[in-house]
Amino acid sequence: MHLQAIRNVLFPLLTPPRVARVPLMKAMGRGLAETIYAPTNLPPFTNSQMDGYAVRSRDVAVGQGELRVASPVPAGAVPAPLAGGTAAPIMTGALLPDGADAVIPVERAVPDHFPPPGLDTTVRLPEVAAGTFVRGAGSDVAAGECALPAGTVLGPRQLGLLAALGITEVVVNQKLTVLLATTGDEVLEPGDKLAPGKIYDANNTLLESSMLQAGLNVVRAGIVKDEPGALSKLLRSRTAHVDLIVTSGGVSAGAYEPVRQTMMDHDVEFSHVAIQPGGPQGVGTFEGIPILAFPGNPVSCYVSFEMFLRPLLSELFAAPTPRLSFRAPLSHPLTSPPNKHQIRRGVLLANGTVRLEGGEGSHLLGALARSNVLVHIPEGVSELAEGSEVEVWAV
Repeated sequence: MHLQAIRNVLFPLLTPPRVARVPLMKAMGRGLAETIYAPTNLPPFTNSQMDGYAVRSRDVAVGQGELRVASPVPAGAVPAPLAGGTAAPIMTGALLPDGADAVIPVERAVPDHFPPPGLDTTVRLPEVAAGTFVRGAGSDVAAGECALPAGTVLGPRQLGLLAALGITEVVVNQKLTVLLATTGDEVLEPGDKLAPGKIYDANNTLLESSMLQAGLNVVRAGIVKDEPGALSKLLRSRTAHVDLIVTSGGVSAGAYEPVRQTMMDHDVEFSHVAIQPGGPQGVGTFEGIPILAFPGNPVSCYVSFEMFLRPLLSELFAAPTPRLSFRAPLSHPLTSPPNKHQIRRGVLLANGTVRLEGGEGSHLLGALARSNVLVHIPEGVSELAEGSEVEVWAV
């Protein structure tokens, strides 16, 4: 229900489509906005997979493997057609001569090395089937074929393919710009003098780095004090330049909850979602801008981002790449509140099992930093034995 509510407030950002044409290296981590069809074959010509001899397979049938050595074929050269009864020394990636239909690695030849260029000599070669060690034109990607579908997240592998096809620019979805604000009189900027009752802010750094990793532009508003009108004044000063607002803190049912209080006159709904950590949540719009209100404990706001915002960025805007999800056995038993979907921090061990890291507390940043997976214990499950399989997300 809560995920659907967030989907509903983000969906209008898709209309009209906001795209940009950018050079390949500016497209790293972006979602492809249009399907790309190969403008040429890959490889563009039939070539050798090995350093060896290009031959006509019929010339090396059983008992007929003594061939005269033809002119060598280096990579990048256009060779003459291969005459019958000859074998051409050919380098990896070089254009296969017309008439040749196979390549025999040089180490299988007798002698097992290339003769000096210009030497009139012969070589004995073993029998070979047509097509051996030959890369056909278009055998990887054929001209006109879909190279990458719209919605692909562009990483190094995808960009390398596009470069190999001669493509220099792509159309990608524009990055969303997020206004990020943390609330709380008790919160100080890192580097300030720590006074009694105060804590350093981790949420801005935790969320901003997560958002940057997810391909968002982030406008960091800093820490907003628990003063009447302070948050509203800040948001109004920035809404003209952002697509989305994310806050942390001030969403519980206590007496000093500035986000709840500020949003009383706006279309924002607050609820308690059945997850742990991260139960208190808010979603809606502030003067037409989508707003997500995350809880204030650091692990809670991080889990909120991973559970609710990051997956929808992948679904709706084709970036970032969805988290790798798989099942793994527990290295020890656990207990969980049966009325909540619990998300624990864990470490995927070398033997393929998962060890929980730290306790259930939403303040345990050390355990979060040591973790490499999020462990999901679904609602309705109160205990699991050692060896039980759980869903994990690599993070």
